[in-house]
Amino acid sequence: MQILAITIDLDDTLWPVMPALERADRDLNNYLRLHYPQVAKTWPIPALRELRAQVAAERIDLAHDFTAQRYLTMQRAFDACGISEAPLDALFEVFAAARNSVELYPDALPALERLRAAWPVASLTNGNADLERIGLHLHFAHRISSRDVGAAKPDARIFLAAAEKLGIAPENILHVGDDPELDVVGARDAGLRTAWINRAGHPWPGTLGAAPDLDLRDLAALVEWLERPI
Repeated sequence: MQILAITIDLDDTLWPVMPALERADRDLNNYLRLHYPQVAKTWPIPALRELRAQVAAERIDLAHDFTAQRYLTMQRAFDACGISEAPLDALFEVFAAARNSVELYPDALPALERLRAAWPVASLTNGNADLERIGLHLHFAHRISSRDVGAAKPDARIFLAAAEKLGIAPENILHVGDDPELDVVGARDAGLRTAWINRAGHPWPGTLGAAPDLDLRDLAALVEWLERPI
């Protein structure tokens, strides 16, 4: 395959996301306990998570926009406590500070440095990670998010938007990600080549159709494959 550009997922591809999300939930809860104890008492962490899931289920028009889902969740939580003016921006800042305090996988930064030296690289994510806050923005020629595109992986539109930004045909772009359905199936159906970062060594789910072009344990293996002599 002739690879002229790379698109790469963020959460659980460059870093494990759950530790950051759990920290964000705790920090938000601590903020509420300090400034809005009634809200914290009414909406402990498990209840607030359930409310967010309910919002996501009800507002499928916001499936591409996790930030909007979080704003709406907090507004509903405050409304339920009789507080009409929720400090939504301040609450999201508490969340965002923790959400973007991530610990990269050991192979991630060396791989990004080698990738960007040889190919145009674009981030492609459904999430709301902030690459500038994380300190990785200089490694990417473009940053494509479902919120900006209006469509989330595995929808082909987000992959095709990346191809348009890069100015490269989909068949010459390698999409790299950890999720079999969102990353591999989505990219494959949009005409991109696919690299599954399969850190746990799981077998490919046969129900999802053709296997990815590459099944790799980490990003170091990806770079080694891309840099191999032809």
